[in-house]
Amino acid sequence: MVAIVADARRAVRNVWSVSFGGGLEPYRPAPSTTVYEGEHRHLKRYDRTTPATGNPVLLVPPLAVTPSCFDLRPGQSLVRFLLDQGRQPYVIDYGRFGYADRDLGLEDWTHDILPEAILRIAHEHDGPIDIIGWSLGGAMALLTSAAHPDLPIASITGLATPIDQARTPLLQPLRLAGRITGGREMALATRLMGGIPQEFVQLGFRLQAFDRELARPMFLARNALDTEALARMEATDRFMSSMPGYPGRSYWQIYRSLVVRNELASGSIRLRSDLVIELAKVTCRVLLVGSRTDMVVPATAVRRGIDVLPNAAEARFVEVTGGHLGLVASAAAAETTWPAIEEFLSR
Repeated sequence: MVAIVADARRAVRNVWSVSFGGGLEPYRPAPSTTVYEGEHRHLKRYDRTTPATGNPVLLVPPLAVTPSCFDLRPGQSLVRFLLDQGRQPYVIDYGRFGYADRDLGLEDWTHDILPEAILRIAHEHDGPIDIIGWSLGGAMALLTSAAHPDLPIASITGLATPIDQARTPLLQPLRLAGRITGGREMALATRLMGGIPQEFVQLGFRLQAFDRELARPMFLARNALDTEALARMEATDRFMSSMPGYPGRSYWQIYRSLVVRNELASGSIRLRSDLVIELAKVTCRVLLVGSRTDMVVPATAVRRGIDVLPNAAEARFVEVTGGHLGLVASAAAAETTWPAIEEFLSR
C-alpha cells in the first residue's frame, strides 16, 4: 500500500511538472563556441574534447525554428551523435525576426548567410564541408549549392526536404486557394504584418501535429511514472514553444513558389524576376531522407528530389520512420536516420 501511494504521488508530481510546473529537466544544450555573430547569422561550433575526423558538418535549420531541433536533449540530439562519431558539427542560428526584417527573402540565405558560413568553416578546416539541413533547411542548402557551384561543399543531406508539395495532402486546400486567388490575400497579410508572427507559427505546428495533441491526455496517464517518456514529450513541447516567426518576403516566396507553384518539383525556383536557381547545377553528393508517416513533408514529396538532381555526383533516397520532427530527434531517429547519415558521410 505504501508503494502504491508513493507511486501515485510521483505520478501526480510528474504530470503536474510537465503540464503546469517548472518541468522535469532543464534544457542543457551541447556546449558550443561562437565562431562569428552578425545579423541573423550566429555560427556556433560544438565543443569537442578530442580531434575531429572527416569533413566538418554544418547543420542548417529551416526558417521559423531554433537550432535546438538538432539538439533537443541527450538521446534526442543529432549534434551529440555526430560528436560521438568523431565529427565536428557547426550550426547556424538565425535568431528572431521582427517587422524590420520584412524584406528578407530566401535569396538572403542562398546568396549571403549560408555561403558566408560555408566559406568560414571551410577556411577553418582547409577543406570541403558536409551539410545537413532539416525541412526547408535542406532546400536552402540545395539552392545555395546550385547558386554557387564553386562553394566547397562535399555533400548535402536533406532531412524531410520539401521538393514536391503536390504530394503533401495537408497543403492541398492551401494550394487550391492560392491558385484561385493568386495568393493576393497572403501577399497582403504578410505585407501588413511584416511576416508571420511566432504565435501563428507555433499554432500551425501544433495543428499539423493535431493527433499528438489529441493523444496527449492519454499519453500523460499511461506514462505518468515514466520520466524518460515525459522528458521526451517535454523537450518537444519546449521546442515548439520557442519557434520564432517568418520574415514577410521569405514567407511569401515559400507560399508562392514552393507551395502554390510547386517550383522545386520542376527543378528550379524563381526568387526574383532576375534570379532563377536551377537544381540541375547541384554537383555534390546528396542524401535525401523521408518518412511515410511524416504528415508535413511525406516521403514521396522528398523522394522527388532524386529526379531533379541529374548532375549530383550521387543522389540517394532513404526512407525512415517518424514524424516531421521525430525523424530528426527521437529514439526512432537514433535507430534509423542517424545511422543512415553516418553511413552516407563515411563513404
